[in-house]
Amino acid sequence: MAYSQRQRPLLGLIVRYSFTMKTIAVIGIRGLPGIQGGVEMHSENLYPLMQNVSLRVYRRKPYLTELSHKHFGNIEFVDLPSTRIKGFEAVFHTLLCVIHILFHRPDYVHIHNIGPGMFAPLLRIAGIKTVMTYHSPNYEHKKWGFIARNILRFSEFLSLNSVNKVIFVNKFQMAKYSDRIQQKSIFIPNGIVATEPTTATSFIEQIGIKPNEYILAVGRLTPEKGFEHLVEAVNQIDDVKHLVIAGACDHDAHYFNLLKSLDTHKKVVFTGFTFGNNLAQLYSHARMYVLSSVNEGFPLVLLEAMNYSLPIVATDIPATHLIELPAESYVEKANPQSLALGIQQMLKNPIGRIHYDLSEYNWHSIANQTLQTIQSI
Repeated sequence: MAYSQRQRPLLGLIVRYSFTMKTIAVIGIRGLPGIQGGVEMHSENLYPLMQNVSLRVYRRKPYLTELSHKHFGNIEFVDLPSTRIKGFEAVFHTLLCVIHILFHRPDYVHIHNIGPGMFAPLLRIAGIKTVMTYHSPNYEHKKWGFIARNILRFSEFLSLNSVNKVIFVNKFQMAKYSDRIQQKSIFIPNGIVATEPTTATSFIEQIGIKPNEYILAVGRLTPEKGFEHLVEAVNQIDDVKHLVIAGACDHDAHYFNLLKSLDTHKKVVFTGFTFGNNLAQLYSHARMYVLSSVNEGFPLVLLEAMNYSLPIVATDIPATHLIELPAESYVEKANPQSLALGIQQMLKNPIGRIHYDLSEYNWHSIANQTLQTIQSI
């Protein structure tokens, strides 16, 4: 078919537009790379694998470190002011992000979690296509007071009813909502990067522990992680020489001070936020991994522990059943005696590693599913 001279420039514009990469703006995270948090770790693994798309990630300036360099895969960073005031941080930063987005319109906005989701109606009114990944029902976390919990519930209502699509990392959470919400929802789990254990021991020697003589727990020092129950549990077990907790405080040191006060037998080693080779050493040489959480969305740290083939003791909550664990791994939540019994039973087993099938948690597949979900709007 021949085109006239008048038609050809128009055809060229259409062709160029059709091959222009779409832009996805990401809000609701503190940033990446190397920033503590399950959602941040999720994002750090997810976005570099998205191909043929332009990514704009909004970050909170107070959390940026020397690792927060300006070039990370195909990602453009927009660093905006924020605060570390508990309960106000995410709201303030997300509002700034939305204002920036309204003036620099992307094709899609990917929102992480229900707190930042309160601004989804503004994006929808502006005609911007939105997807939210629902990581966890934050209003169930102990750190929030009555007013904050109700604000989060209202944010959940606004976001679920305003966004075009919802990605749930927890299929049990997705099943709680109406058919109307589920019709625009999809379950896509967290993933894990296949990793070989390291033989290096410099970091664990530095913090005064030896291979196979400690149990490991990883996570931010917040009440929903249930670390106080774990500390009380190891106080009861003579065979546990050390409990290593790798994680830092969120906003204040109150919970951290509580954990230190409970460590009456001086068994606990607090390493602070730990990543990279140091974290790999902790996983590689631990006797077992213990997840003591009373509330989780999708416990990415469990996948990490399974990736290192560690024996696992985990609290019996819906989120830990998203992952296939042996029945003997489960203990009652918020119960130090049950945790102690589970750990003692695991210690009776010979030192060794366990093979877990992690094939469905491949980040490449998860990135493709996520991108397809966003582009399907």
